[in-house]
Amino acid sequence: MLQSVMTQPGKIEFREIDQPQPQAGEVLIQVRRIGVCGSDIHVYHGKHPYTGYPVVQGHEVSGVVADVGPGVTGFQPGDKVVFMPQVTCGKCYPCKTGQYHICDHLKVMGFQTDGAGQEYFPVAAEKVLKLPENVSLDEGAMVEPVSVAVHALRRFGSVSGAHVLVLGAGTIGSLVGQCARALGAAKVMITDISDYKVKMAKTCGFEKVVNPRKEDLSKAVIDYMGERKADVIFECVGVQDTITSAIDIARKGSTIVVVGVFGQKPVVDLGLVQDHELTLLGTLMYQKEDYLRAIELVSEGKLCLGPMITHRFPFRQYLEAYHTIEASGGNYIKVMIDL
Repeated sequence: MLQSVMTQPGKIEFREIDQPQPQAGEVLIQVRRIGVCGSDIHVYHGKHPYTGYPVVQGHEVSGVVADVGPGVTGFQPGDKVVFMPQVTCGKCYPCKTGQYHICDHLKVMGFQTDGAGQEYFPVAAEKVLKLPENVSLDEGAMVEPVSVAVHALRRFGSVSGAHVLVLGAGTIGSLVGQCARALGAAKVMITDISDYKVKMAKTCGFEKVVNPRKEDLSKAVIDYMGERKADVIFECVGVQDTITSAIDIARKGSTIVVVGVFGQKPVVDLGLVQDHELTLLGTLMYQKEDYLRAIELVSEGKLCLGPMITHRFPFRQYLEAYHTIEASGGNYIKVMIDL
């Protein structure tokens, strides 16, 4: 079978290897879709701090069951599936207290251990989840980032009736806003400095979309949400400007959830955090319940996923996908690899 290997930053080789056989407790997945995420792009540029080379990428994945190993029940060949790419130790304090997604020794397939960038990929059955018949393979490959959004919202609590502000309209920001809307938020506002992403956010049905470089964000929040402003702000970019903006425009007593991955350490005005009694929360990945909720939201047709897939490449053109991302000037949302 064919396997893609990133041998060093900016270089992908394709290798012919033996097709794996599922071992006891494993499901062998025929990989059909792989989404490219921001962290993958960091690996491509050699800027991911926790990834070495060579590495097989691929963690936003959907496929069909090809075979099952001894002892596996509940799956049969042809089932559409996704999998959770976390590899945890099961022994540390977070794992033993149900917080395995922040395992002290967490590894993620496609980064610290090989991912699914190959035609067939074996996964432990407990990490595999079936997709309903009405969920497409494209939508299935989006379940992983949807789960990131669902978990970020759960870190805040119920968003039913809430005023939600999302900073950043890339894949994760859009999905955070869409999931908030699907889960009953009263008002959802999303921002981005990219005209392309502003346009895409409008395509995905957001009622209020703002470019802070063209419109005063603080005024826009009050105009749309009133003096109550935002109950929760989701920072989904991971740069200095957005975390500074979040703290500056937050209503006293509100919550900021940090979803974006920061490449450089930001300066945070803890004076305002203290004086305004702000709650500052981090969020990382997801748990199984987030995956299950994400699948429900997709199956119920509550999310706008199709328009978010802006580019598509066959497996053999994996490297060309990265070249297109580099040349796009940021004018893309989700790049999909087809097998």
